[in-house]
Amino acid sequence: MISLSRAKKLVKLARDSISSYFDNKELAIADSIKKEFGEKQGVFVTLYLGEELKGCIGFPEPVLPLYEAIVEAARSAAFSDPRFPSLRAEEFKELKIEISVLTKPEEIKVKEPSEYPSNVKIGEDGLIIKGMYGSGLLLPQVATEWNFDSEEFLNQVCVKAGLEPNYWRKEKCKIYKFQAQIFNEENGKLVEKKLY
Repeated sequence: MISLSRAKKLVKLARDSISSYFDNKELAIADSIKKEFGEKQGVFVTLYLGEELKGCIGFPEPVLPLYEAIVEAARSAAFSDPRFPSLRAEEFKELKIEISVLTKPEEIKVKEPSEYPSNVKIGEDGLIIKGMYGSGLLLPQVATEWNFDSEEFLNQVCVKAGLEPNYWRKEKCKIYKFQAQIFNEENGKLVEKKLY
């Protein structure tokens, strides 16, 4: 578990990684940060301007040390999310950052696809689907923000993967769930976001 005081360091790191891009400077990361956040963990960085989504990129699997994953994800969310224009320098001061630190995804094992919905907890689980024709991920907060039930959440993760909504009902896909600790900036303060 990550405390609020530690999460503040991660949000600052995300912000510094974006500002250093604008300043065209090499980002200097303190050895203490590398040591404190050296464990590999999945993470997503979501950016907002006001209430509007500006970018969301991350690493579902623990493939990088957390500090490195934060830097990469923050920069990618700001400048490389294909759904949005790149963040402009004048927008930077208005930027709100949300960080979701993920548990390792675990496959949901079922005998029949009809059992998937009862194995998904809204407000707790995020979903990943891997099919023959694509994969997709939705963070746990998506289901609560859109008032999805577990069936609709499964439909929407299929859509995110570019698949038909009820693809999860077919045998040839794998569905994984994960949990997240979510920290976001509200009214100039960092808070841990509770989904339920």
